Amino acid sequence: MNAVELRNVCKKYDEFVAVDSLSFAIPPGKVYGLLGPNGAGKTSTLRMMIGIIIPDAGDISVLGEPFRRAHTEQIGYLPEERGLYRKMKVLDHLMFFAELKGLSRAEAKKRALQWCERLELSKWTGKKVEELSKGMQQKVQFIGALLHEPQLIIMDEPFSGLDPSNAIVLKDVLLELKKAGKTLLLSTHRMDQAERMCDSICLINRGRSLLEGDLRQIKSRFGMRNVQIKYEGDSRFLHEPRLVQSFNDYGNYVEVRLAPEADPQELLHLAASGARLSRFELMEPSLEEIFLDAVGKSNA
Repeated sequence: MNAVELRNVCKKYDEFVAVDSLSFAIPPGKVYGLLGPNGAGKTSTLRMMIGIIIPDAGDISVLGEPFRRAHTEQIGYLPEERGLYRKMKVLDHLMFFAELKGLSRAEAKKRALQWCERLELSKWTGKKVEELSKGMQQKVQFIGALLHEPQLIIMDEPFSGLDPSNAIVLKDVLLELKKAGKTLLLSTHRMDQAERMCDSICLINRGRSLLEGDLRQIKSRFGMRNVQIKYEGDSRFLHEPRLVQSFNDYGNYVEVRLAPEADPQELLHLAASGARLSRFELMEPSLEEIFLDAVGKSNA
């Protein structure tokens, strides 16, 4: 039984097609990434999955059944746009979220205080939401999505507004939830986070799926065509079109995309003939590179 399954789902706004015959399935207990550029249809897809908007065509199943309103009791949702009442105090806000999901007032307060301690918000529970930084507001929304202990957790840009240390804290919480058997769906522009966390992905553009499935299998299809090189000296080898399709220079090292049919050993020999190499490593492409390549081809 899949935790979520979409079959040929479509959504239009007047003449604009936001989601176009989209299909994917999320196994239970996994972290699934819904990825794509701005305007790709990600948020519309998430909103259809939780009943905020209705698909024009296709079927959506949640926890093994056709979606119905009662499923929202088992879903935690963090929206991309902040959905907070700015004049409410943090603790009151979290208790309100929890009571909407059926928790008693006493249990809502208990869980809210525990989560605030965990995410270092204890000193702010008596403050109004508007007094918090964007990062702290994001943590309040994050807690609000989890208070009722949902089985399916849907997060739209969960790391938005967070500094690196707080992003790590939220990442650790999400991975703990996965270990506890929860299913997570992440929609994010942070390719580095998605690559580290996701078991499977669906990459969409203009409402259509470009790549879908196990992340390791997707990366393996692109082959070991990337080389990371750290060197000192002559860089002319980077401009040999027969061997180098493209490269990114990061100052301390360079990442090279091999030309089709290029032999990495030949590139190694050419580079070593004019430069001193301290690293030459064949690598799989990053998820960011796969993302840019797939979206670029679909827009061509």
